[in-house]
Amino acid sequence: MFLRKNVSKVVVVLMISSFLACKKDNGINSEILKIPIELRVSRFDQMLSKANSSDLPELKLAFPFLFNTKVPDSVWLNKINDPLQQELYSEVDKKFNDFSEPQRQIEDFYRHMVYYYPDFETPEIVTLVNEVDYRNKTIATDTLVLIALDNYLGADHRFYQNIAQYISANMKEDQIVCDLAQAYARQMVQQKPPRSLLDEMIYQGKQLYFKDIMIPFKPDAEKIGYSEEQLKWANDNESSIWSYFIDKELLYSTDTKLNGRFINPAPYSKFYLELDNESPGRIGVYIGWQIVRAYAKNTEADLATLMRMPADELFKKSKFKPNK
Repeated sequence: MFLRKNVSKVVVVLMISSFLACKKDNGINSEILKIPIELRVSRFDQMLSKANSSDLPELKLAFPFLFNTKVPDSVWLNKINDPLQQELYSEVDKKFNDFSEPQRQIEDFYRHMVYYYPDFETPEIVTLVNEVDYRNKTIATDTLVLIALDNYLGADHRFYQNIAQYISANMKEDQIVCDLAQAYARQMVQQKPPRSLLDEMIYQGKQLYFKDIMIPFKPDAEKIGYSEEQLKWANDNESSIWSYFIDKELLYSTDTKLNGRFINPAPYSKFYLELDNESPGRIGVYIGWQIVRAYAKNTEADLATLMRMPADELFKKSKFKPNK
């Protein structure tokens, strides 16, 4: 059922699409690049790794949101002096002693945020170490962003040996600004809680489209967290994937098990076919992304309208047709 498409045709289409997108965005990007951004980055990870008992009161005063008042200083000092913790700090410092490139990308992201949301105020960035809690790599609030740098040391880092490969694959520096954009995307989508598979696909697709707008300097593979090979598989098989969803009448199904098969992070998507191991996980998210892109192209709706559009209405107005 899933047939390989003509590779040269796909490559040409992607190249043309990329060229047209860049050409269309050049005018806006020139305006965005002129937007001044004053970004304050506080390296709490470096400060804490070098701290002693006399430094803690000052750190607590500067970063009260990171200290639980019920935890005595002795716990923090023991943690700082723990050999494993010191090794973690050392690896983070080795990788991110120079934070200029991630900061540059974050600044570009915030320029886009200010352009599309004029009332947006740039928050303070605080980098820290969080014991490789990959479920909370980046947290964003109105005034503060926390980035746990120990989750971005590189996909093959020895600290990640016991983490599933499909997760550790995105634990790299390139994903910092992508995860930051994702944290804001979740806040910006105004849609009723998803019920059907289509609802979930479009909910997730809106978040990826938000990345299209806010981090256009990032390639599609990094936005969705695929390898280039996985993205190519999704592009090549888009029509067959769509036919499968239609033939199996999955779009309006409220079976929550479908999220595990096609939406949630996983090593591969579950069609229950021999080709499953070839597919990337979250293929429903990829298709939802293409639906939202089709809606944006066919309606030229502004970002705010798109983000609050009901899923079923967006789908109907998208006139989505998969690549063939």
